[in-house]
Amino acid sequence: MSNPTTANLEPIAERIRAALTLKHQAREAAYPLTRQVVRFAANTIRAVHRHEFEAAQDLLRSARTMLNDINAAIAAHPDLSFTGYVDSAEKEYAEAAITLALASGKPLPRPEELGVQESAYLNGMGEAVGEMRRHLLDALRQGHVARCEDLLAAMDDIYNVLVTIDFPDALTGGLRRTTDMVRGVLERTRGDLTLALVQQRLEEKLSRVAQRLPDA
Repeated sequence: MSNPTTANLEPIAERIRAALTLKHQAREAAYPLTRQVVRFAANTIRAVHRHEFEAAQDLLRSARTMLNDINAAIAAHPDLSFTGYVDSAEKEYAEAAITLALASGKPLPRPEELGVQESAYLNGMGEAVGEMRRHLLDALRQGHVARCEDLLAAMDDIYNVLVTIDFPDALTGGLRRTTDMVRGVLERTRGDLTLALVQQRLEEKLSRVAQRLPDA
């Protein structure tokens, strides 16, 4: 270039191309791994609903391994941690881990234990409430009322925490939308359980009355 003010433009551009090439390679390496995390997380939740908790734990470990590989792939490019596909993978992993904990009666894992961002953890916890509705309805069909009440209490506790996280969606990954979903799930589940309990008590009362009636 003949213009002295732009004489160094091409070397600058070349360095930028090289940096973006490395970032692109990191992104391309991480993206397929995020899809595997989502798949392992989904299979973890399926195993939980089948009460196959050991299998669920193994699947969750596989998801964790994939997340570790993602972190290694983008280690030199920390800004890629905030891309949608990485955040989505973390959220799905958090949802699976929290669902497993709730269903198996274990303490909730902390975000730092899971190695996920706070926004991914909160949204994953909200999504886990939806999975707990399914788990609760399965327990209800089996007549495990006490278990249903425990699960509903846990769902209620999660909602009561989520509504206190009052920050912009840019920081929380759209948590308000997730919290609204949780509220709807909680209301429907409470209604279903209340109706089932009322019906059960009515049937028990009718049964006791029938037992006192003389034979025709």
